[in-house]
Amino acid sequence: MTERRGRVLVYRRFLKRFFDLLLAIFLFIILLLPLIIIALIVKLTSKGPILFIQERYGRNSRPFKLYKFRSMTDSAPQIANSKFTDIQNYITPVGMFIRKTSLDELPQLWNIIKGDMSFIGPRPLAITDIEVIKLRKQNGGDSVLPGISGLAQVNGRNKLTDVDKASYDGKYAANVSFHVDVLLTIETVFSVLKRDGIFKETLIDETHKIELEREQSEQESIDVSSKG
Repeated sequence: MTERRGRVLVYRRFLKRFFDLLLAIFLFIILLLPLIIIALIVKLTSKGPILFIQERYGRNSRPFKLYKFRSMTDSAPQIANSKFTDIQNYITPVGMFIRKTSLDELPQLWNIIKGDMSFIGPRPLAITDIEVIKLRKQNGGDSVLPGISGLAQVNGRNKLTDVDKASYDGKYAANVSFHVDVLLTIETVFSVLKRDGIFKETLIDETHKIELEREQSEQESIDVSSKG
């Protein structure tokens, strides 16, 4: 158990960032042409800048600038997606497509290279989600780098309540491991392709299993110490 926890700590502190940086640079290079094409399409089909740049809150609730391809018009109000009642009126001609295919997230490769984000982690939140930000600070959900996708995203995205989002984020932060990140990556790919998840229960069970193992390990350590 101690050896396994050691491997998890090494992944959290060193390997996760190393893999993120390596993959982000690789993808940025091979996707450079598609990025340019998408940028031109965004610019030619609607008025406004190519990129949507917004202040978001990441690890330890510190603000940073997040980059996305703009999918909404300049007249769209700055509110959370879940608060819109007429969001279709503000979507650009290609906005819905790049959102459904998650192509609007590609500029966040630069955020990963800069060290603002990871591929997997709690989504970085805007000030419009202040309640979730507060809940994350309470449960430790902001103790890891935010990600392009995460446990909350593959379990409902904007359909979740603020409490549920923060709960998933806190659960992920407490159980970061290579295994969990791989499962979440697979689920994200299927979510994009099928618009739905197929590994939800597996992911929840996995994180719950890790929590139980950690509690058991701590209890064993207490028992050994008391006997000594």
